[in-house]
Amino acid sequence: MDDLLRRPVATPLCARARHQILVCQTCRHKGETCQPGLQLLERLREAIAAAGLDDGFEVSGTACMVSCDRPCTVAWRATAKATWLFGDIRPDEDIDDLVAFARLYRDLEDGWCRAADRPGRLAEHVLARIPAALIVTGEEVVQ
Repeated sequence: MDDLLRRPVATPLCARARHQILVCQTCRHKGETCQPGLQLLERLREAIAAAGLDDGFEVSGTACMVSCDRPCTVAWRATAKATWLFGDIRPDEDIDDLVAFARLYRDLEDGWCRAADRPGRLAEHVLARIPAALIVTGEEVVQ
C-alpha cells in the first residue's frame, strides 16, 4: 500500500495552462512533415505571446489529426469546454482570426459559440465541435 502512495502522478494540463491549442504538424497519410503546419505553429506561438495570452494557453504541435486534405488543422480544447477543430487554415492569412478565437474561447464558459461569433474564415472552416466530456458513474455525473 505504501508503494501506491509514492507513485508519481502526472501533472494535468490544466495545472500548466487552462487552454490548449494543437496544431497538426505531421501527415500520417502522406508520410511527411507538414511544413505549413510547422510554420503555423511557430507563427501562432508568437502571436499568442504578443497578444498576452501565453499565460492561459499552451500552443503545441501534434501528430496527424487526419485532415490531410484540409491543412492546416488547428484544435482548441480545455477542461469542461467543447473542443473545436478547424481546417483549411492559411498560415499567412488567418493568424489574427486564430488569436481572436483564442480570446473568445478563453471567455466562453462552456466553449460553445455560434458561427456568427467566430472571427473571419473560422466561421466556415469548422471540421468538428466536440462537446465537453461528461463521465457518468452510477447516479453521479463527473465532469
